[in-house]
Amino acid sequence: MVKNQAWMQIEGGVCAAKGFKANGLNCGLNPDKEKNDLGMVVSEAVCDTAAVYTTNKVKGAPILVTKANLEKSGEKSKVIIVNSKNANTCNIDGVEKAQKMCSLAATELTAQGYDVKEEEVIVASTGVIGQILPMEPIESHMHALVAGLTADGNDRVTNAIMTTDTIPKQYAVKFTVGGTECIMGGMAKGSGMIHPNMATTLNFITTDVAIDSGLLQKALSEIVKITYNCLSVDGDTSTNDTLAVMANGLAGNVKIETENEDYEIFKGVLYEILEKLTKMLAKDGEGATKMLECSCIGAPDLDTAITVAKSVICSPLLKCAMFGEDANWGRILCAIGYAKAEFDINKVDVDLASEQGTVAVCRNGSGVEFSEETAKKVLSADEIYIHVDLNQGEAKAKAWGCDLTYEYVKINGDYRS
Repeated sequence: MVKNQAWMQIEGGVCAAKGFKANGLNCGLNPDKEKNDLGMVVSEAVCDTAAVYTTNKVKGAPILVTKANLEKSGEKSKVIIVNSKNANTCNIDGVEKAQKMCSLAATELTAQGYDVKEEEVIVASTGVIGQILPMEPIESHMHALVAGLTADGNDRVTNAIMTTDTIPKQYAVKFTVGGTECIMGGMAKGSGMIHPNMATTLNFITTDVAIDSGLLQKALSEIVKITYNCLSVDGDTSTNDTLAVMANGLAGNVKIETENEDYEIFKGVLYEILEKLTKMLAKDGEGATKMLECSCIGAPDLDTAITVAKSVICSPLLKCAMFGEDANWGRILCAIGYAKAEFDINKVDVDLASEQGTVAVCRNGSGVEFSEETAKKVLSADEIYIHVDLNQGEAKAKAWGCDLTYEYVKINGDYRS
């Protein structure tokens, strides 16, 4: 994977790549009329598509319908239709409602000149679980949603997928594949119910690169393992988590059909996009005041590095200590110690770092003297970096999360009301 490929950040999110339009509006699912709750992304051309979903045994109806649609279409899509406020999950009529959303979208898009088949629609929902999804608001606003599609509608659709998020999450870059300028962009939502292993939350990536759908799926699955699957806010894996990548080929590059240099460049850019969105999700965790990043180096293999980094990030006690700006490094060693991996704890070093500096807290599995005052200053920043060196190999990995605060309990104590 070429991680050092030159690229440039640009504006536009999911609309940055050629041939993509989007829109979002309030259809009435959310009583706050200033908050969009229905969104759409459409491609001018059919897209090779890859997706990953929640590992929760309880899966939202939209996931079941999206998986069936992609299977029927041969991993092709043209449209994303998404709503917030209601997850359409654990409902007896959930699949019927999700299918209806696809049908409504395809029919209206075709009526307005986009020529879309129902099986070319990706459907997603997010919000409260176990409440019946009313279709009238969605149906009555479908015409306006399609009519308002524009090449700069990324802000509107990004707002439509937000629930307890406090900021929109978008990122896009332009890069070169085989001498052809290409673009990849994405959007994400998520603040709570975020935990490995999937691609947590709702996330949609668009690109004008031409790439085989099988290779697209392979790249996505590999990059998800070291980005989204290394993200945890609160230890709860949601029921509706979906990450889809749509590639319409309109950049005009020679189609990527083998694992050649162009494929490695594509993977590098996909990593860049997904890592940036992962960090945005971590920083905007419900009630969070600090983004946490744990890097594990010196591991005997990649899986060990991932397991150790995730174990630290997922520790509730460590999250609380970071909120309190307490350099309680013993909690880090504890979390490393119960990680399900084989290594010698007596060789482990730990440092805490931020823009305020770095403080060594552990060497060879034992504490070292450090200034509590200096440590407090380091932990006062809003981005904290926990460096773990196992000193037992060359593999490395990162995991991301946030602190655990009083506000998190407040948000989730009355989420439905």
